[in-house]
Amino acid sequence: MDEPGAVSGPQGPGGSGGPGRRVEIEYCTQCRWLPRAAWLAQELLTTFEAELTELALRPGKGGVFVVRVDDEVVWDRRAQGFPEPTAVKKLVRDRVAPGRSLGHSDR
Repeated sequence: MDEPGAVSGPQGPGGSGGPGRRVEIEYCTQCRWLPRAAWLAQELLTTFEAELTELALRPGKGGVFVVRVDDEVVWDRRAQGFPEPTAVKKLVRDRVAPGRSLGHSDR
């Protein structure tokens, strides 16, 4: 059992004890975009498993599909269309792990 006040999981980039990074994907339930949001969440969690402390899927309405990192909008479908995972990964990387290579995704 954890001690009171104990924090489990990574505590920032690489588990370094720094502030955690939170990604939120808000998706339209009326449009049935949960599978798309879940797939993108899986891609981000797989790519940034050491850097992210939380990834939330947030149900919304009215055609919304927005990706936020620490409350900063990094992708909005209304302005930019649906994202390719590579584009979102680069934007997330620039905020949570600047300078990190994404391998073939950087090409």
